[in-house]
Amino acid sequence: MAQFVTTAWVAERLDDPNFIILDPRRPMKYMSGHLRSAVNLPAYKSFDASLALRPVETLAQQIGTAGLDDHRSPVLYDSYDGQNASVIAWILEYLGRDDVHIMDRFYDTWLAEKREVLYKPVDAVARTFGPRVNPSIRIDADAIRANASAKLVDFRSIEEFTGERGMDNKPGHIPGAKHIFWRDLVTQEGFLAPSDKLQDLFSRAGLSKSDTVVSYCLSGIRACVGYLALKQLGYNVQLYDGSYRDWALRNLPVELFQRR
Repeated sequence: MAQFVTTAWVAERLDDPNFIILDPRRPMKYMSGHLRSAVNLPAYKSFDASLALRPVETLAQQIGTAGLDDHRSPVLYDSYDGQNASVIAWILEYLGRDDVHIMDRFYDTWLAEKREVLYKPVDAVARTFGPRVNPSIRIDADAIRANASAKLVDFRSIEEFTGERGMDNKPGHIPGAKHIFWRDLVTQEGFLAPSDKLQDLFSRAGLSKSDTVVSYCLSGIRACVGYLALKQLGYNVQLYDGSYRDWALRNLPVELFQRR
């Protein structure tokens, strides 16, 4: 499980050879300012043109090219709203890493604290990243349909959940899913909302820590924020990275919900 750390903790490890700072934002964001020694590992490159997660071998090659191997621990940070870091944190966990750190404040806080930034890319030293896949934190449509007791949480907007905003002419949500708006999980200054707020959201959705919870959205990206929040509070959670896009393309049953 990813561990949240303070800006001061990160600042003390910028030059520590036991750690590597990874910036998962898009290159233009990275070039507009980044932490000293941070290497760009854009989260969006983890998905193909159809927004499907790339194969394990491709992900491992991308991560190794950025300089992460078995001898250094990754430290992630992000700008608001935390989607990029959440995606990479989940991917690293899926590939077997249990030493992932995430800065608990967004990049704007780092700037506000007048900490050092750079505006030129940091050249990565390519290394060999050896994946050890952990299939228990990922789930697909067939496994969801086979597990009637799983609690599904849809982290899209309420308009997407109800079907007011359609998707590929198949609006709605996966049958039985509860709704939590993913933006309610994060704060402006960073990163996750307080634990008591998160627990209230999860409790009102009917989730118990004895449940198997499935996190999904449209294409899995927002659901990674949900996964991260649930995991931090001790829930047994799996990510449906194919999410509603995959469900709809398979022409599986959906539900509509009319708000009163």
